[in-house]
Amino acid sequence: MVCSSADGSRNRFVHRLSAPSMTMDVKAVVEFAAVTRGLSLVLQAVLNAAIPDHEADAFSPPRTEEALYLDPAVDWLFGGLSHWDAEHFLFIAERGYLYEHNFAFFPLFPIVLRGLAETLLRPLSGWLSVRGRLLLAVALCNSALFLLSVVALYALGRAVLQDRRLALLSSLLYCFTPANVFMTAGYSESLFAALTFGGLFLLEKGFTLRACLALSIATAARSNGLVNMGFLLYLPSLRAISQIRALRAAAKGRGKVLRYVWVVVRLLLTSLFGAAAIALPFCAFQYYGYRTFCTPSTSLEQIHPALLSLGERKGYRVPDENGPPPLWCLRPLPLLYSHIQDVYWDVGFLRYFELKQIPNFILALPMATLAIMAAYAYFQANPELCLRLGLWGTRLEKPTPGFFNPKVFVYVVHSTVLLVFGTLCMHVQVLTRFMASSSPVPFWISAHLLLLNEPFLHRRKTSNPNVQLQADPKDCHVHAPQNPILGLLQHFKACSPTTQSILGYFLSYWILGLALHCNFLPWT
Repeated sequence: MVCSSADGSRNRFVHRLSAPSMTMDVKAVVEFAAVTRGLSLVLQAVLNAAIPDHEADAFSPPRTEEALYLDPAVDWLFGGLSHWDAEHFLFIAERGYLYEHNFAFFPLFPIVLRGLAETLLRPLSGWLSVRGRLLLAVALCNSALFLLSVVALYALGRAVLQDRRLALLSSLLYCFTPANVFMTAGYSESLFAALTFGGLFLLEKGFTLRACLALSIATAARSNGLVNMGFLLYLPSLRAISQIRALRAAAKGRGKVLRYVWVVVRLLLTSLFGAAAIALPFCAFQYYGYRTFCTPSTSLEQIHPALLSLGERKGYRVPDENGPPPLWCLRPLPLLYSHIQDVYWDVGFLRYFELKQIPNFILALPMATLAIMAAYAYFQANPELCLRLGLWGTRLEKPTPGFFNPKVFVYVVHSTVLLVFGTLCMHVQVLTRFMASSSPVPFWISAHLLLLNEPFLHRRKTSNPNVQLQADPKDCHVHAPQNPILGLLQHFKACSPTTQSILGYFLSYWILGLALHCNFLPWT
């Protein structure tokens, strides 16, 4: 809602979204992301101190290192970041992969944490134990990685959506992601999001080799990085088809045939190399797990007695060169990751479809709704494009910028695949952080709905990406700030129902996650 008076500040928000300066946008999203990260760290400390921890049956290894002078202070400030699965990452960073079920957590994030603890934070070793430095590394590392993921998401939005306003608004929404607590706590979501969004941006810009490297490293952070193979199969195919179309107009002859062959060969090589690069970290990690438990070189005497006692009490398998190998080692394809998901987490097709899990389905419903709305709206707007898989057609005119841009097709498909797999084959409550750290679509569709339904963000219906936002002349009593999300939050009651629903979902999950997760209460 922008006032139409002559006040000199009335056009600042309009200029913010219409000026052709990408630097201003990046600065805006980085500043907002930095503020939300700071708020998250402060809130988790306050809420963790104010609310008693729930006695949860979670992984809680004994402390085998004596606490040093600053450890109590660091634990008070950032202790909420170490709960639930974060304890696994911290344990792996400190002790390595000792228990069998630790292998459900991929190694890149623990490596980064240990690297920070032994380099940047090494001068604090006289005042902080290894665990204390690791906990401090979590706060510093995830804050920095989240800022990188915001910038990467904005750059990806600019490249795919070809609409500055939509890219900026979706990036600002991402700063209030419903998966906030997992982007802040000792989880690998921020790392994975930064690598994935950055890799996809590089791929969109044609830097295939660098994109392969980024997406390959992402697979070392989370197993669902394997799904990114689809982008390295689809986008090069799209470029190859465009090149073949261009060759149709070339002169006939042997040279033209050779060019056709070269385009096809290059496509095959790019696809095979990309798929192999993305799968390599996963395969290497599974091989490491196989060597650790199927051909162990560790005896029980080498394991700390307190850790060995915990394993015996909880039924955690440890490698033992004198014991029999686990049964999964004898399978034709001995995948430790599949064994852990099946035995320890009870993950499998439709296993979570029980009446007692209805609250978890409700918890994941908002994120699922956004993904379903994105797929439905995109198909309604581009039915022919979807049926052609976006690969060929006769329409040659310049596509309209925005969410219905043909370039968005593969991202909608990716989001839908994640939704179906997460709903049918996973613990459904993790769907929120699963999709929020892997796909830009939930943020793109949310920003699209805000721009479509909110008078505060009303704009002329035009294909010009630099068109200015229009003011509602009836709303002359309010001045818009430069950050549209803050403007909407300040005048929440006057917003449209769609805006209230989206912002209410984002903000409530942003806060509730900190309150519940940081006190060992169940969350997404």
